[in-house]
Amino acid sequence: MMLTVPPAKASDRRNHPESGFTLLELLVVLAVLGLLIGLVAPAALRQLGSAKHKIAHQSIERLGGVLDLYKLDVGVYPTTEQGLQSLITRPPGMARWSGPYLKGEKLPEDPWGHGYLYRSPSQRPGREYDLYSLGPGGQPGGTGDAAPIYNE
Repeated sequence: MMLTVPPAKASDRRNHPESGFTLLELLVVLAVLGLLIGLVAPAALRQLGSAKHKIAHQSIERLGGVLDLYKLDVGVYPTTEQGLQSLITRPPGMARWSGPYLKGEKLPEDPWGHGYLYRSPSQRPGREYDLYSLGPGGQPGGTGDAAPIYNE
């Protein structure tokens, strides 16, 4: 007596635990994932850029607070020539300097790896000094997202 096995039906394959996806199903899933990534990635990158601007602004405000402490001790803000370095090392002839006002030997950098710029007296009305970052481009005169970020 000879046993014969009937051919498998399509419905049998779907219920079988070892059945896999067809090429068409895989392509549809990949296309949907590609669309989702295409929609989500630009928004995520915009958030990253926005976060760097916020970090730069907060760092400028923190450095402004340190400059205020310097002024309380010394009586004046550092000159443009003395710069932010005067927060780390005593400027020549400064008797009431109580620093260092920043930790470490190096001045902080903005989120794009450029140093913060300092100018005293300010070139803006109503300010005693200018403390700013040139933004992601690192070049003066940028606009929009590439515009400099100033102390308030």
